[in-house]
Amino acid sequence: MKTKLQIAALTLLSTFFLQAQQQTKGIIGTTNWMNNWTNFKPAANEYNEATNIIAGTIDKDLKLLKRNTYQLVGVVYVTNNATLSIEPGTVIRGDDKTCGTLVITNGAKIIADGLETDPIVFTSNKEKTERKPGDWGGIIILGKAPINTLGGLHTLPFDLEPLLNHYGGQDAEDNSGVLKYVRIEYAGRKLSSLKELNGLSLAGVGRKTVLNNIQISFSNDDSFECYGGDLNMSNLVSYRTTDDDFDFTQGAQINISNSIAIRHPFSSDISGSRCFEVDSFDKIGNTDMSKKMTKINASNITLINLEENNQGLVRESVYVREDTFFNLSNSIISGFTPFALLEGNIGNGDANLSKLTFKNLIVNNCNGGITSESSSSNSAIENFYNSQNSGIQYTQIKNIELFTTPSIKGGSPDFRANVNNTLAIGN
Repeated sequence: MKTKLQIAALTLLSTFFLQAQQQTKGIIGTTNWMNNWTNFKPAANEYNEATNIIAGTIDKDLKLLKRNTYQLVGVVYVTNNATLSIEPGTVIRGDDKTCGTLVITNGAKIIADGLETDPIVFTSNKEKTERKPGDWGGIIILGKAPINTLGGLHTLPFDLEPLLNHYGGQDAEDNSGVLKYVRIEYAGRKLSSLKELNGLSLAGVGRKTVLNNIQISFSNDDSFECYGGDLNMSNLVSYRTTDDDFDFTQGAQINISNSIAIRHPFSSDISGSRCFEVDSFDKIGNTDMSKKMTKINASNITLINLEENNQGLVRESVYVREDTFFNLSNSIISGFTPFALLEGNIGNGDANLSKLTFKNLIVNNCNGGITSESSSSNSAIENFYNSQNSGIQYTQIKNIELFTTPSIKGGSPDFRANVNNTLAIGN
């Protein structure tokens, strides 16, 4: 009897480890979850002219209705713990001349709970032939979750009203509302070389905030940027951003899963643009080193350069700075130079490299693997990750072999792993 129990236990353990090794890489889903609500050709959409203006301050609960089309004029603040609710299917158009920007201040909420068949759309107010990245500001959410700057509070460098521009605190469970089945198009106005709005800026946002099924397209700076905070995010789509797709700083504690960054070879910022840019601080002198450093757990991620034959301005897909924890697993990365770049001083020893985990990955058509800004560290980095048995597979195959339907020309791409590719599905 004891022998049978031992055999059964060994069988269960073997099955567990086999399944762990066979996890599907890249974004997953029994169906293509990007169907219906995403739009990879927003310049072709004819949105209704605005029937209502939103401007100034919203200091009491307000609901936006699908039957109206709204124009966001200037910087609009939701204050006084008010809730801005938005019906599924509502269209809000950011004004170009006044750089329409929506700011959910500390304590207020946004409930933008769209539907797969009826998403909420934030877009440009320009005619479809004139739309371009940076037509309007974007969405900013300021919360009360921890950040690691000195004093635990901070402001964003976006020329916002000083009394309303603050974020951070002690409440990791803070709730700033819901963004679900939402599209943000043509946002990310560059105010100056040092003041660049993002598609979605999340500053000190807490983990009770719901953030999933969000597509940001044609942002003129980052698509998603987190300044501190504590969040679980999933089913995010970043498409043709000018700068970074996912940017994390100021001690952000983030779990991001089942999400995709789609780069275009000639959409890039002069400062260097990556799918993931991860650091713990801008300046160490402004940082409370006793607080948490940035920690990002990213699983089932797809990072893809659409142009296979010309990488253009696309460089590394991941850039990580010192004192940062970054874990990337069960993911597919295709078409970058190199796959990952580490800040020069990270590669000085195992203590630094052990903060960065790369597991169960397909790194396809990348000119280089995990490398350092300091080339003298590259051999130590290679030896470290080879000894970890990380399951990184370097391949040179066509995107059509890796992904189900990797072309956006038809308007309904499917970037899930190709079931005919045994590497991608983990068999």
